[in-house]
Formats: sequence, structure tokens, C-alpha cells
Amino acid sequence: MLRRQAAIFVVAGTVGFVVDAGVLQIALALGAGPYLGRLISFFCAVYGTWQINRRWTFPGERTGSAWSEWWRYVYAMIFGGLLNLATYVIVIHTIDAGAWTPLLGVAIGSIVGMVANFLTSKLWVFRA
Repeated sequence: MLRRQAAIFVVAGTVGFVVDAGVLQIALALGAGPYLGRLISFFCAVYGTWQINRRWTFPGERTGSAWSEWWRYVYAMIFGGLLNLATYVIVIHTIDAGAWTPLLGVAIGSIVGMVANFLTSKLWVFRA
């Protein structure tokens, strides 16, 4: 069960990345600017991954209203994003991998953020 949930969660995250990048490009083309565009794309990606995760990753494992679940999910994704960013900063200031350091920071930060997002989703957002 846990492996299945983790696998679907990764697929949802991949879909979320595609939504995020695509909506950002559309927002930029419409003149939103990089910060407003990113805010719009982030919430679109979070909404998309929330729909996938509530239907396929953690079906039937929810309490309360969809509205309260949505906000728990938003907070969980923001928390995971902050851990991702913090990990990135730590890596670029502590690991000397030359030109690869930023990419290494993104990779390690993404893993840390994804693990945090999965755990907060499973144990808090969609808890049975």
C-alpha cells in the first residue's frame, strides 16, 4: 500500500511540474511577470496534484470538508517547498561540486521536499 501511494504521489508530482511550468509560460506570455506568474502557476499545480492525490493516491482517507482538506494541502505543499528551498541553500553553501552545485542543490532539495510533502499528505492532509 505504501509503495503504491508513493508511486502515485511521484506521478502526481510530475504532472504538477508540467502544470506549473506550462501555466507559468502562459502567465508570462499574458504579461503576468515572473513573480505573479509563479504564484498563479504554483496554485494551479497544487490544485492539480491535490485532485490526483485525493482521488488516486489517498482515496477514502480524508476527514472534514474538501475546503479544509484543500487548505491543509496548500500549507503542506508550502512547507515542502520551503524545505526544498532551504535544502538548496544549504547545499550551495556547503558542497563544492563546481558547476554542478546548483543542480545538485535542486536535486537534493526536490527529494527532501517530495518526502516532506508525501509524509504531510499521508499523516496530516489525508489521514483516515
